[in-house]
Amino acid sequence: MTVRGEARLAVRPLAALSATVAVLVLAPVGGLVFFAARGSGDLWPHLFANVLPAALRTTLALLLGVGVVVAVVGVGAAWLVAMCRFPGRRWLEWALLLPLSIPTYIGAYAYLDVLHPVGPVQTGLRAIFGLTDPRALWFPEIRSLPGAILVLGAVLYPYVYLPTRALFLMESASMVDAARSLGASRWRAFLRVAMPLSRPAVAAGVSLALLETLNDIGASSFLGVNTLTVSIYTTWTARSSIEGAAQIALVMLVVASALILLERRARHGKRFAAGGDAPPSARVPLSGVAGAGAAAFCALPVFVGFAVPASYLVVQAWRRVSVFGLPEELGRWIANTVLLASIATGIAVAIALVLVYAARPLAGNGGGWRAAVPRIASLGYAMPGTVLAVGLLVPVAALDNLVDDAMRSLFGLSTGLLLSGSGAAVIFAYVLRFLAIPIGTIEAGFAKIDPAIELSARSLGAGARRILLRIHAPLLRPAILAGALLVFVDCMKELPATLLLRPFDFETLATFIYAEAARGTYEDGAIAALAIVAVSLLPVAVVGLSGRREQSAPAFPVQPAVAVGPA
Repeated sequence: MTVRGEARLAVRPLAALSATVAVLVLAPVGGLVFFAARGSGDLWPHLFANVLPAALRTTLALLLGVGVVVAVVGVGAAWLVAMCRFPGRRWLEWALLLPLSIPTYIGAYAYLDVLHPVGPVQTGLRAIFGLTDPRALWFPEIRSLPGAILVLGAVLYPYVYLPTRALFLMESASMVDAARSLGASRWRAFLRVAMPLSRPAVAAGVSLALLETLNDIGASSFLGVNTLTVSIYTTWTARSSIEGAAQIALVMLVVASALILLERRARHGKRFAAGGDAPPSARVPLSGVAGAGAAAFCALPVFVGFAVPASYLVVQAWRRVSVFGLPEELGRWIANTVLLASIATGIAVAIALVLVYAARPLAGNGGGWRAAVPRIASLGYAMPGTVLAVGLLVPVAALDNLVDDAMRSLFGLSTGLLLSGSGAAVIFAYVLRFLAIPIGTIEAGFAKIDPAIELSARSLGAGARRILLRIHAPLLRPAILAGALLVFVDCMKELPATLLLRPFDFETLATFIYAEAARGTYEDGAIAALAIVAVSLLPVAVVGLSGRREQSAPAFPVQPAVAVGPA
């Protein structure tokens, strides 16, 4: 048999795995349709009359507001740190990434207490003005749509800042210099040259931030904003109507799909491309009022998105520990969280490695329809956690029943809820939702490997599996570790899917925080929230170090482009 024939034979299992993953990713959509079709004919008129209009308006308003905030803050900060020199720039360049470590529901959870009428901000203002009545001082209400826009925008703007800054560093310097040499002012060069060049990065970053906003349930619920996600959770848990929840989830899936289509249209076939090895032009020095204004513009989102919630968590956690000690169940919550996240991370990274390898034309008989499988697998990131959870109920329940029937007929034993009752459904949801992340990092890693290495190995008789394990895996170790770290942290922070699919009496750090905030006992959840933030700082440090080592190809910006699909 020829080397190419052996390679084709070796990748047949890869093709089978690719097809299986594609089916599993699309299975939740089938589950949604199944539940939605079971609803009575009277349910749709009720939803359209009483639930969907208000929830849809609120959701669209929230998406619009967050989109404007993340675009303005992300692009403005990226331009200033990439193209200008001002006091504190080197520190702010990496500090602007810190809000990535704050989950949206923890940001809302912190601001609810900080800005409460008896919280530190309003109490301090009343002391300054000599007021004693909490109602004597007017203060903007954080439990509102503008409050949700502020909190979500302050936490999610790094999704725009990071890829936009990378693109400014790669592309814009020489182009802006050329425009300036032709007589364009700095403002005109920014609007006419830098902004059009940055459109792919801005579109990808904004789309990812909006998908995160659409997925959010904790912040919206805490801040009293009734979005589609909150309506799904309420319809399912409070009204015990899985059919109604599925029908709302289908509407939400349409909104998510529309965001992806808008992102692709905004990118309009443009792709990221490195601008060569030439160093960027000298940064524009800003001093005096201009320098102070630039520093303030970049420092404000760091203060709002990270410093305030992180400081609050530290203070509240210390107060809780100094009086009551650590919660007795904290170890169990951490163990549950780490266990689920670790298993999901290992599975997601392994599947992503095989899928990306099988999709490459050099992988024996790769390419073709298998090249589309990573794109299909990445669609899970576009499904909000609530949509994914509702859709997974059908395939998970069907598999539970299939295994139970088989064990009854063969051994006379009942397995019961093998998947639903063991946390396997939560792991399944994590893998499907975050599979896009390791796919993106591993694809970027493969792009840096010379194809001649694999061709040489094939000419020496090596098969696909041996090449993957002995050559590609070691070369891809940094990309694999980066993807694994990001998946692990995202699994720790994931709230909607965990809330809806977890077994009875099973708590993670995220679900415990949500329960305490829902009861209004914010200080009791501060320790768990601080644990999540501390772990989430790890990928932020990796991103900063990666950017310092390789300005032209940061690892993290791969995620937004892959998560929402390439142009």
